Amino acid sequence: MYIVIEGIDTAGKSTQLDILQKKYPDAIFTKEPGATEIGKELREMVLSGRAKSKMAEMFIFLADRAEHVEEVIIPNKDNLVISDRSLISGIAYAKDMPLKIVTSLNLMATNNTLPSHVVLLELSREELTKRLSAKENDSIESRGIDYLLDIQDRLKQSIQLLELNHIFIDASESIDDIAQKIDKFLE
Repeated sequence: MYIVIEGIDTAGKSTQLDILQKKYPDAIFTKEPGATEIGKELREMVLSGRAKSKMAEMFIFLADRAEHVEEVIIPNKDNLVISDRSLISGIAYAKDMPLKIVTSLNLMATNNTLPSHVVLLELSREELTKRLSAKENDSIESRGIDYLLDIQDRLKQSIQLLELNHIFIDASESIDDIAQKIDKFLE
């Protein structure tokens, strides 16, 4: 199985990934961007705001995604792989590009490698506002609440467009309730 945990920043992906890591200690845990040597450099370029053009940012993420699939996902196709983000985020965060074009580019970068299970943690405007105000924001988060909610909508559209096996979970629920819903979905 290739499982992906998706959601906008502060949705609780890391918390749920920690729980999954305890439950599946033999699984391969990975992330996008930044799971490979090249990916670490590419991730830093984007999060530090060095890419000034949204188009350049998208292509940096595509390069990371291609490397990630080649180095991590495909070599582990017979193992349980659990990833923090995937091409779904790549499609959603390239929000200034038409959905179908960005989807095609991401499918090319991943060689049509798609997750078998997708968990999307969703936040309301109120919950997102509360969570962002409690932390220092990186260059993506500092684009604002409306930007992140637009991304969340595109995450949902991307999952549906790709017809992926998925579950949408309200990220304001308790950590344990979310974990139980993920367990039930994966079983």
